[in-house]
Amino acid sequence: MTSRFSHRLLASAVLLLPAAQAQILLPLDSRPATSTLPADIAGLVSPDVRLAPQWLLGALKQGAAEAPLQAWLAAQTTPQDLPLIVSLDALAYGGLVQSRTSPISVDAALARLAVLKTKAAEKQPIYAFITLPRSPDATDRARNLAVAREMLSWAADGTFRELHITWDDALPGSPAPQEGAELAKTAPANVLVYPGADEVLSSLVARALAPEAARVKVEYSDPAKADAVIKYEGIALSRSVALHAQATGFTLVAAGESALLTLYVYNGGDSRTAALRVSALLRRGKVAVVDVNAVNQGNPGLWSDLTTLRRPENLAALAAWGTPGNNLGSALAHAKLVLHGADPIKQDALLAREYTNDVIYSAQLRPQIRKALPEAELSSAKASQVALALAQKDFPLQFAQRYTLTEASFPWGRSFEWQFELKKLP
Repeated sequence: MTSRFSHRLLASAVLLLPAAQAQILLPLDSRPATSTLPADIAGLVSPDVRLAPQWLLGALKQGAAEAPLQAWLAAQTTPQDLPLIVSLDALAYGGLVQSRTSPISVDAALARLAVLKTKAAEKQPIYAFITLPRSPDATDRARNLAVAREMLSWAADGTFRELHITWDDALPGSPAPQEGAELAKTAPANVLVYPGADEVLSSLVARALAPEAARVKVEYSDPAKADAVIKYEGIALSRSVALHAQATGFTLVAAGESALLTLYVYNGGDSRTAALRVSALLRRGKVAVVDVNAVNQGNPGLWSDLTTLRRPENLAALAAWGTPGNNLGSALAHAKLVLHGADPIKQDALLAREYTNDVIYSAQLRPQIRKALPEAELSSAKASQVALALAQKDFPLQFAQRYTLTEASFPWGRSFEWQFELKKLP
């Protein structure tokens, strides 16, 4: 039960947090998972998160507003040692969708990225990422690959503090994992190559704002399946875990060694046994739960049991919203900031948002909305009203604080993702 005393403890803890850096975030596109989530993760330790406005960023059918976005970026000034974390696809092509279909040339793409050379010359640390597009959607893979290869040169000459090259949604037959492997052969030490896309801005937030080394212990609900190749990654789950841990600044520890964080990966098996195991692990230390058993949705049994045990509010992080790589990257990034020293009030609010999106929406509310409304009506005011009405049974949501759902909309006109607001209750 939440008390006035517990709220005073939370507020007092804020005063003890270490001073944090400001940062500039230029996301992949305007989706909440690629923009709002990394900004919220950054906000756990940073009082000054400068997120590119949503209206400037790419959407499903329209790319980023090139000139205004360039002007916004040029206008962002910070002390020299404060980071810029940027999606190169947003600058070069207008967003993730547009990186697959844009007709622009290699030279035109590089010209759009030239603003980063100016920022680097001003001694601003730049943490950047670029994707290798999914197949068969990409219309000019050779162009994308040539731009990515040139980014290796920029990383080598110091333009980037760090560069992550990630492959997007690699289904069987996709050339992206092989392209990534080739690029990795000549990549300088400040470049990482691995599967992912939507979560990478969050991973780079962790690299920039919590650069200290950290150790993580990994446990699977079904260890026998840990080495199986997983959908959308093109590599084994255990390999993806290792790569995303590295991408967020973690070192995996061997069995029997100690770590401040346990990453519990739910990859199948009995959900009640898994929930009880998570509860036991929480009695020993910090735990992040990543649910990869199904793509884009949480497992109802697992999260129902964890909720009964009142455990989601105690986690360092949780993720079940996307592909395995999406979930691993965002949860590990979130957990890294928690280890660094997160604002406890913001931490509770972020956990509540993750639970609302990854559990309530993905596993329960989204299927109900799809039954209630056709996709063509999701941009209407009626869709917001329907979503709020269907969600009322799940609110108020009790974590350390209580939250109610006040807004719901579908900014990309589809049910895959939503945008929502939670209000803290007295």
